[in-house]
Amino acid sequence: MKTPRKWISILMAITMLMTIIGVAFAAEAQKININTATAEELVQLERVGPSYAEKIVDFREKNGPFKTPEDIMQVAGIGPKTFEANKDRIVVK
Repeated sequence: MKTPRKWISILMAITMLMTIIGVAFAAEAQKININTATAEELVQLERVGPSYAEKIVDFREKNGPFKTPEDIMQVAGIGPKTFEANKDRIVVK
């Protein structure tokens, strides 16, 4: 009866590995390009509500694309805390 337990262990290990891979892909999919995102997409960022999302879009339209993720802190009301909370999700490419 050791064989079924061995297969169960193998299946559990495969399931755990697939879960880890899925989480990694999901995290990558949640990246937000602050140069192309709509206000509706920007509210997915931590500490960014509808009014700040609109400020980001307005800033981008007025000043051109952001060159670095850190440039988001040039938007009025977006400071280091908001940037730090989102730095792994913000892209500009």
